[in-house]
Amino acid sequence: MSSVRQPPDPGRREQLVHALGDAMQQYQRSVQAFDDTVGRALGLGPADLRCLDWLVDGPKSAGQLSTATGLRPAATTALIDRLAKRGLVRRTRSEADRRTVLVEMTELGQTRTWEAYGPLVRAGQPMLDELDTEQLEFMGDYLRRITALTDEHRTLLARHAPEPA
Repeated sequence: MSSVRQPPDPGRREQLVHALGDAMQQYQRSVQAFDDTVGRALGLGPADLRCLDWLVDGPKSAGQLSTATGLRPAATTALIDRLAKRGLVRRTRSEADRRTVLVEMTELGQTRTWEAYGPLVRAGQPMLDELDTEQLEFMGDYLRRITALTDEHRTLLARHAPEPA
């Protein structure tokens, strides 16, 4: 007996798309709650933690951090000062352009953040081990595309948002 492929059920697809949207929203909430808990454990505010997150992949200028965190330049300077005072970041001169000051995470900053996030990363590894190469490629591509879409809409919203009073 041969298996006959049934035509896709549009109602089922709609249900799956809705369920995926719900799952993504729940995941975003879970990540936000986890980050809030990490911030409290480290004695850091949300912007401080977001700054450290942006520094994980390398040094950034204060301007880049201002854009990444959504803070005004003066507030970004104060944030960097707070983190530097705690020994979590330091200012360095760019090797490419000595006029440029970069902010980088210190070894202490890396250690403290890894202490908080490392157990989650290690616990999640077996879930990734269950996936084949094609599934990993699909997930990576999907996450890059949804990130680009989110960034695009954040930019559009920022352009049309009223100035704070």
